[in-house]
Amino acid sequence: MSKVSETWRSPRLGRDVKVVRWGEMGRPVLFFPTAAADAEECERFHITTALSDHLAEGKIKLYSVDSIAGQAWLKEDNSTSYAAQVQNRFDAFVYNELVPAIRTDCRDEQIEIIATGPSIGAFNALAAICRHPDVFSHAICMSGTYDLGKFLDGEPTREYHESSPLHFLPGMAEGPVLERLRERFVLIAHGDGRWEEPSQSWRLADVLGGRRIPNRVDAWGERYDHDWPTWREMLPKYLDELL
Repeated sequence: MSKVSETWRSPRLGRDVKVVRWGEMGRPVLFFPTAAADAEECERFHITTALSDHLAEGKIKLYSVDSIAGQAWLKEDNSTSYAAQVQNRFDAFVYNELVPAIRTDCRDEQIEIIATGPSIGAFNALAAICRHPDVFSHAICMSGTYDLGKFLDGEPTREYHESSPLHFLPGMAEGPVLERLRERFVLIAHGDGRWEEPSQSWRLADVLGGRRIPNRVDAWGERYDHDWPTWREMLPKYLDELL
């Protein structure tokens, strides 16, 4: 399969960011890595192999981006205030820099994007669709960690609440953003095996359902751990369903 990588200096983040694309044509799928990982993590852990038929048949173009926010607050400073600032800057980068780059690459300025990722990548996929339903049509959230407070030090700040869907969705005002979000779909999948936290998925579903945002929770059972073999099985199945 074809692979193209590009790195640029983001003015919003103040650092270099790598973006990688696999495939030549099809619906754009943006994969957010785990924790503090880089854009090529999904290739090293064989997600691209699991999606080889989708890529070869031109069903999807797979994009991935460095997990800049996770890198900052897991490696540099995990204070709540700093983490929230970086998370919001990362969101601004995704919407104002990465999305236009993907649409230019697809030669379609209106094309909608599917967001996905495992673990903290699921948080970023969720945040992407909840903050920008004008761009993202679906989110496939696998084994998600949706409350980042477990990783951070300090009391939640206003900026933290603005960065976290679990916190800002309950109070989101009625209006165009929420109306559009109610036309979107969030698929929440988790295993019941080692290192999984199914309660996070159900908490998210309760928040989404409370705002009438379409969603579904799929529990995959005890033999599915919080690990790459689970996500390699989940993602092709869900892309087949959504496409």
